[in-house]
Amino acid sequence: MQRDPAVANQFYPGEAKSLRRMLEGLIPNISDKQDALAVVSPHAGYIYSGAVAGETLAKVNIPADIIILGPNHHGYGKAVALMDQGSWMMPLGEVDINETLAALLLKHSATIKEDTLAHRFEHSLEVQVPFLQYLRQDFTITPLVISYLSYETCREVGISLAKAIKEYGKPVLMVASSDMSHYESRASATAKDNLAIDRIKAFDPEGLYKTVKDKGITMCGVMPATIAMIAAQELGASKAELVRYTDSGEASGDISQVVGYAGIIIS
Repeated sequence: MQRDPAVANQFYPGEAKSLRRMLEGLIPNISDKQDALAVVSPHAGYIYSGAVAGETLAKVNIPADIIILGPNHHGYGKAVALMDQGSWMMPLGEVDINETLAALLLKHSATIKEDTLAHRFEHSLEVQVPFLQYLRQDFTITPLVISYLSYETCREVGISLAKAIKEYGKPVLMVASSDMSHYESRASATAKDNLAIDRIKAFDPEGLYKTVKDKGITMCGVMPATIAMIAAQELGASKAELVRYTDSGEASGDISQVVGYAGIIIS
């Protein structure tokens, strides 16, 4: 099974040379990198959120194995959909799926299901991959597309991820793909997003889930972020650092209807 890009030439350049040139401008050269168990990274068009994603991932040592968790924007497929074999054909080259790690996820979780349909058109995972390819050439991905889940189900999936990673026995980075508030004024989006970011910085996954739900925060990747936090906690993480927060108005100049973007490192 090979997955072709769904949003090349829309969210990012589809031609390798142009894409690499754009990534050079978005990813700073940071020599003092840190180990991390997870990051939260935005997934909009690169002109809007690419600088936040680039700066966040540039600060992290990228291991050979990466689990990418993204929200389901289209509604296709299973609630927690795993593409468990094959590869992704990207403008910067082919990326293999880690079939061993995928099998461990299926072994440890009754909720995670093998499903390629949810991945076919989904952009939230795809836009992370070129950043990772720029920073490291030899890595595998284990891609999960996640629909709406209860907190209890998020917790089950997060604990299952941690069990699979422990059994795998090698360093794994979880990339939780999420934008923040959608289509509100800058003042409103910033105020709401700070509430969610504060829960992440406090390492409170249940608080993040409840705050987003109770305050009507349109953080599309709250399920992936909650699951990644729970898994990271189970693996010993104790710190979440905000790298950068901004919104689409920085690029467009329109602050009346913005989308918020946060880059966060969990270690």
